[in-house]
Amino acid sequence: MIDWFWRALARPLLFLGDAERVHHVSMACLGFLLCLPGLRRLVARWTAPAPELRCERFGTLWAGPVGLAAGFDKDARWHRDLAALGFGAVEVGTLTGRAQPGNERPRLFRLPADRALLNRFGFNNEGAAAAKPRLRPRAPGLVLGVNIGKSKVVPNEEAVEDYLHSFALLWGEADYVVVNVSSPNTQGLRALQDREPLEALLRALQTRNEELAREAGSAPRPILVKIAPDLSDEQIDDVAELAQSCGLAGIIATNTTVAREGLVTPAAEVASLGAGGISGAPLRLRSPRVVARLYSKLEGTLPIVGVGGVMDAEDAWKMIRAGACVVQVYTGFIYGGPGFVRRLHSGIVACAARDGFARWEDAIGVDAARVAA
Repeated sequence: MIDWFWRALARPLLFLGDAERVHHVSMACLGFLLCLPGLRRLVARWTAPAPELRCERFGTLWAGPVGLAAGFDKDARWHRDLAALGFGAVEVGTLTGRAQPGNERPRLFRLPADRALLNRFGFNNEGAAAAKPRLRPRAPGLVLGVNIGKSKVVPNEEAVEDYLHSFALLWGEADYVVVNVSSPNTQGLRALQDREPLEALLRALQTRNEELAREAGSAPRPILVKIAPDLSDEQIDDVAELAQSCGLAGIIATNTTVAREGLVTPAAEVASLGAGGISGAPLRLRSPRVVARLYSKLEGTLPIVGVGGVMDAEDAWKMIRAGACVVQVYTGFIYGGPGFVRRLHSGIVACAARDGFARWEDAIGVDAARVAA
């Protein structure tokens, strides 16, 4: 019933409005509805993943292998409400050391013919300090990731200190921390993916991680790096080697793409929207290939989070078989509605049974060599 209502009525109506404004209104409505007596518990029970989907990742127990990617809950306002929709984890941010308005509006556009989004947000957020108190309390059992990026006004030469500032502020509230060096919407940011600056950044963060852990008397936080789908094979291999040598907990692949090839939407229409990164179905081929190359390079020794182009359960299953230990969604969730995560989780169980796997995790990386080739 909910899925039918979303496809037939809610989505067509919502897609008439400005995409960013609709996003905020929709989340406000979700929060209001979940405050009605008993409804949060009812929704959470309906969306809860099957017990066989539970998995331990980055030292935490995920209820299921589908998480929410960063960019949806930029200011950490909605993670408690989103937890009711069945996500195995919610990643907030990207948060920066300094508050910033982001790029001028409009900056989020739908490409319905491609089942895609184009955004040039530019890390709009109120800053790490403002977000910190909103990270608690959290929903029971919620795995919470925190995604951090570089402030726009900070030059790349001072990026390490800027990341360290956000990292230290948010360290105690995060189950894992993601270093975002791959958004195309902050000028010069992607240059930090080059081997030398990336190594300097990751090593500095790991040193601070160990210091904070000693001070708190706890274990260091798992640190992951998020990369772009537009990297060359040599750059992907460099990231894999650095992730291992720097002792990272994993890699998230991939962010949005600046490529425009293969879109159904007319080129002139896309060009009229301006610069930005594209997410959604156009990444269905590229993102699994990046995941597969990483998996093959790492020989399965480091967890990979697959994100980009996951629009249905078959896409999620393809990501898992390419080497992703969990997947994240964003655009697919916007197009798929509140029942999307539930459908993905049940679909992963069905795909595993169809393909003869006793456990869904047994399929991780089985197609990596073929997809990476």
